Amino acid sequence: MEVNCPTCHNPLELNGLSAHCDTCDQEMAFEALCPECHKPVEVLKACGAVDYFCQNGHGLISKKRVELKPV
Repeated sequence: MEVNCPTCHNPLELNGLSAHCDTCDQEMAFEALCPECHKPVEVLKACGAVDYFCQNGHGLISKKRVELKPV
């Protein structure tokens, strides 16, 4: 999944749910949303893996499908 800076639109490298834009020199936080209902998901971390869980009936969401919205 590629995420772009909302200000300059350059690609960002995510570090969990945050990213740093070298061009704008800004730190940005993101919120993970379910791709089905667009509501926040719970972040599950275990053994180095990160998964997402929708508590609104959509179950586990892969990191490839989760939507990231700037906070």
